[in-house]
This record gives sequence, structure tokens and C-alpha cells, in this order.
Amino acid sequence: MNQAEFARIFCERPESFAWFLGAGASRNANLPTAEDIITDLKRRYYCSEENQSFSTKDLQNDAVRAQIEGYLRSRGFPERWSSEEYTTYFETIFGEDRERQRNYISSILSEDRVRLAVGNRVFGALLAGGLCRMAFTTNFDPVVEKAVAEISGKPLSAYHLEGAHNVVSALNNEQFPIYCKLHGDFQYDSIKNLSSDLATQNSQLSQCMTMAGARFGFVVAGYSGRDERVMALLHAILEAPNPFPHGLYWMKMRGSTPIDSVASLMEGAKAAGVRAEFVDIETYDTVMLRLWRNLPNQPDGLDTKVRKGRAGTVQISMPEPKGIKPLLRFNGLPMTKVPTTCAEVKLKTNSSWETISDLKRQPETSAVLTFDGKVLAWGGRQDIEDTFGAEFLGKSEITFDPDWRAGSRLHIKNFLEEGLARAICRVRPLLQRRQGSGVSLIVDHKALDVGILEDLHRETGKVTGSVPGLSLAATEEHEAVHQVHFAEAVHMSLGYADNRLWLLLKPDVWIWPRFARQHATNFLDKRKADRRNDKHDRLLSAWIGILSDHAGRDVEVTFSPFDGDTGSANPVFGFSTQTGFAMRRGRT
Repeated sequence: MNQAEFARIFCERPESFAWFLGAGASRNANLPTAEDIITDLKRRYYCSEENQSFSTKDLQNDAVRAQIEGYLRSRGFPERWSSEEYTTYFETIFGEDRERQRNYISSILSEDRVRLAVGNRVFGALLAGGLCRMAFTTNFDPVVEKAVAEISGKPLSAYHLEGAHNVVSALNNEQFPIYCKLHGDFQYDSIKNLSSDLATQNSQLSQCMTMAGARFGFVVAGYSGRDERVMALLHAILEAPNPFPHGLYWMKMRGSTPIDSVASLMEGAKAAGVRAEFVDIETYDTVMLRLWRNLPNQPDGLDTKVRKGRAGTVQISMPEPKGIKPLLRFNGLPMTKVPTTCAEVKLKTNSSWETISDLKRQPETSAVLTFDGKVLAWGGRQDIEDTFGAEFLGKSEITFDPDWRAGSRLHIKNFLEEGLARAICRVRPLLQRRQGSGVSLIVDHKALDVGILEDLHRETGKVTGSVPGLSLAATEEHEAVHQVHFAEAVHMSLGYADNRLWLLLKPDVWIWPRFARQHATNFLDKRKADRRNDKHDRLLSAWIGILSDHAGRDVEVTFSPFDGDTGSANPVFGFSTQTGFAMRRGRT
């Protein structure tokens, strides 16, 4: 099921659904997922055993992760992605010491670390506005409570392991909203981390969830389904009368394959007569904002608070003017993830830069390509095989240096830019075109979901259209009469400053066909006449909002250019939504 269809179903009767949230619903709030925690625990164990000093940043290096994973496999630890990983590493590092467990969890999940993304604010508004009556989670963190407090100004008390005895009574008496933390709250000693803890579920919380399953439809978001006890509880709901009367909707990343336990649950639900659907999404924030936009009766006063991150103001103390030049906003976003692996393509005959350039210009080429004395590519085997046809022999994974500054390596810069542009355009209503030293991202006039463009539209008016009064007559070079069109765009390039890699953004206006730009100078001069200072700053913010889907300030967003699992064929790019600032000191 796509997001649009799910949005129509949900928005007709939002109060009929209970929610089940996993760690993925908190990730964009600057909190780690279970996978992140497992990876950190692996790092801690390896460093303590082998007297190493790898930091969390070192884990971004594929070679470091492979070294740690190989060591752990040699010691007999569970296979990666095993349901036993989380509890095994907790038990290995902390044993039965509850205080050390709680201190560790508190350090990574504290409220001070929480930076609410738009998806979190939407969910807070659903609870605060009575549009969500019940929610369950395996998370320990305070994200939902903080979201409700920021949206409504009122506290939300969660039912957890140390306050579960009242939850069934609350449901029977319809004391909504009801928010249940099945595995506890990190502020209490009763959190569930060890295998002995997770062997059972709290009877009161379990009963409440079973009762809710007979009353509400369920929406599952950000949850992998790896907890056997939770999955058993969902199966138990299917065995009760009238399970999930309004359906069971499980959100998954587009292109991903659900694990066997989840697939089994959904098949069992269908066999029980439940409408059970997987909902393909790009991110939790994206789907939540879509739901919010489509709600017909949004509670008064909540919309502005939900969209807070889309038009916020950064409060910065300005320096005294004497002897100091002003603080300037930099048009760059710091890159946080840059790929270092790709495929080397083996061909029957030697290739050349000219051959690869020709292939890159072909619209049917789906792989991202460059030439470095050898053919480098991102894309699945089928993408690459389709690109090279009968010439294709095979491919292998290689590591490359993404720093193009040494020597004549601008082709690596282009490779990264095109991969990032492809990744962004896959999930945003944008088109990419190579332009000079970088890539232009252009508003797609065929895009159906234009809500993400609202801030840009507010600043520019129409974001696409025809250039008034301008069409080009046929010539020897261009045989047909051309209507000239425009679209708002942003020129994107990568650059180094202060020994860091930045994503540089420059708002622009694109002209179609490209050769017509010289004839549209009057239109461009008029349209861009006021795009200075404050207007330019707002345009830059609007484009950052589009690229990040309004994730908020100082939030990491990540992209991959293809569907499916990430790796050498499908790299991960990441950048922070907080621009850099520059201040030059003069003589004092």
C-alpha cells in the first residue's frame, strides 16, 4: 500500500487507530535506534578486550565495522541481525548490574539530547488533540512525552513497568490518551534489557494491549518486529474475538523486505479476516507530515506548533561591531556521511572516459558511473548489467578515497555529487541536471505531493510555469517552436572549507529548454531582483526544508540513491540541516 492510500484511510477516522512505535520513530529526534545501541555495545566490548580506542565516529568506516564484526564472530557471538544480539551484548557488558544499565541508557536517551523532528511533533499533536487515543512502544525514551508537552503545554504520563496496575482501569474508563511503555522507562530500574527480562511481558500492560487490539485498528511505525514476546502478544490479539477491527497497517521502508516473524503475523491477520497491509514509506517524518496535512479537522492552534521547525529562527548573540566584521550565514551544510565503497565493473573490452560520459548522458542509464582508469559504479547488479549490456562481465566491491583535493580527481567529486543528487531526487519532488561544477535540483512540475514545497511557494509564488510572452521560433539547430518554461531550483555542489566537506546550496531558477536561457534574461532579472539578504536567507531555509523534508534544525538526514539494503551498491549520504556560520575578525 502506498502512503496516499493509507493517508485516506487513516484521516477518515484517526481516533479508530492505536499506534505501536519502535525505535525508528525516535531516530530523527537525535536518539539512537536499537541497531545503533547494539553497534555501540559491540564497539565497547571490542575496545575493552583488544585494548583499542575506536570512537563512535570510527564506526562510520566500513573497514572498522568489518574488523569488529569479524572479531565478534570468531568469539561465538550471535550473527548480525539475530534477535539475540541486543540482550547478549547487554548481558556481556553489564551483567545483572541494573545501575550500570540505567546509567548507560540514561546517557544516550536523556531528554537533553532530544531534538524533536516534525514526525515527533505530529504524533504529539495527535495525542494532544484527541486524534490518537492509545499508543504502545518498546522505547525507553521521553520523545513522545516531550512532544506532547511542547505541542499542548500539558504533561503526558506514561504507563510503564512501575505503574502498570492502573492501565486496564484507565482503558475501561476511557481515560484517554493512554501511552504504554512495554519495556519500561529509562528513568526507572525496571527497564527490560536482559534476556531474562524480555522472557515475559508485564501482565497488566499485555492485557491492556490485547483489549486495545479488540477495539482499535493498529498502526505500527519504526518497529522491526524482532522482539519475540511482543510479536507473540500481537499474535495473541489475532486469537481473540474481533481482532484489529479497523485493520493492521505496518509501515516499512520502501524497497525493504519484512523479517519472517512480521510477514507471518500479517499473513495470520489476513487469514483471520483482518485487513493487513504493509505501508511503504521513505521516512517516519515524511509519512507523519503527510497524515497531518490530510487531516480534515486539525485541532485549533496545533498546526503552527507542529510545523515549528519549518520556519524557526536561530537566536545568536551578535558580536560588538567595533573592530569585528558581522556574523554571516554560510550556504553550506556539513556532510556527516560520505561513502567510501563502490563497485568496480569488469567489462569485456577496455573502456574510456568518453565511453562512460556517453553512457551517463543516456536517459536509460540507471547506475551512477565514473571512470578512474577503471569503471566505478553504484547500483544493483541488474542496473549495471542493463547499462553495459553484453560488455558486462561482473563487478567487485572496492574502497576509494572520497577526498578529491589531491591530484586530478574531480571525477570523484562529480561521482559523489551525482550519487547524492540521485538519492535526494528519489524521495523528493525534484529532477536533477548536471550544471557546471555541481548539479541543479529542479522542482518537478509533475510532482503530485507538493506540500513539501509550501515554504518555497510562499517566497517565490508559482514554483513552475511558462515564461510569459516567450517562445522560440524554429531554427536550423532546433526545428520545432519551443514554449519556454521555468522552475525553481537549487544548485548543489560539494566543497571543502576549514578542512571539512560541505554541501553547498545556491537557490536559482531553471529555464527549459536549456538553450533558451539566454533569451529569458529579462524574465530572470525581474524574478531574481529581490533575492538578496533576508529574502535569500529565507529561500535557503526553504530549500533546506525541502531537502530534509523539514526535519528541523541541526538534524542529520540520510539518503541512498536506490531502493533496498545499503552497501557498496547503494551508498548512504548524510548531512546536517544546520548551516555553518562565518565570522571574520578585523583589527582591534
